[in-house]
Amino acid sequence: MELLFRDDAYQRSCDAVVTQVDDDGIRLDRTVFYPTGGGQPGDNGTLTLGDGRIVAIETARKGADHQDVVHVPAADQPAPSVGDTVTAAIDWDRRYRHMRMHTCLHLLSAIIKAPVTGGQVSESRSRLDFDWPDADLTKEDITEGLNRLVSENHPVQPRWITDEELAAQPELVRTMSVKPPTGAGHVRLLDIEGVDLQPCGGTHVRNTGEIGAVEVAKIENKGRQNRRVSVVLLED
Repeated sequence: MELLFRDDAYQRSCDAVVTQVDDDGIRLDRTVFYPTGGGQPGDNGTLTLGDGRIVAIETARKGADHQDVVHVPAADQPAPSVGDTVTAAIDWDRRYRHMRMHTCLHLLSAIIKAPVTGGQVSESRSRLDFDWPDADLTKEDITEGLNRLVSENHPVQPRWITDEELAAQPELVRTMSVKPPTGAGHVRLLDIEGVDLQPCGGTHVRNTGEIGAVEVAKIENKGRQNRRVSVVLLED
């Protein structure tokens, strides 16, 4: 399956051929749908069949081998057949907010110099958890730092390194509980120029200025050492 979102997170639709239909969902030969993973929700949207019928897709998730995307239809949708040509289109407004928020969380992890223990992206409020027992920054400190990095319009782009290069640079991996997938020979990094570089397979904006104004809503204690930092978007 050709995963078009990896090369162009701004592509909203594509024509594709149905390769499999079963109880799990619908597989295509190519897709713009991002599957749930890395704390980012899967895309929703539609598949439009050749006869004009529309299949509402409520989410997308990774297949069992993690190499393809399963498009999960809502209840009582028309079923395409293998070999049908469809137009796959994502809910762009929702995806774009996820892109802004996901990139913002990378800025957050650059400001807070502590290992990441978990995280979740959503449309308007997202969070990262840190192994940060001696929290030395306030909500106001972090908010100021985030908005400074946003306003500096740092370029954001993915790039790839080999498994061996990643193994030689373990400091690139910030997450304690989730490790980037290896074994395929290469690993995708997200590079925020001059700010942050770490493995990530999610979708992101092209520069930090697209994130818009943000605010740290809350810092919570989630255990003796764990701190949860929640961030909200202030602009639609």
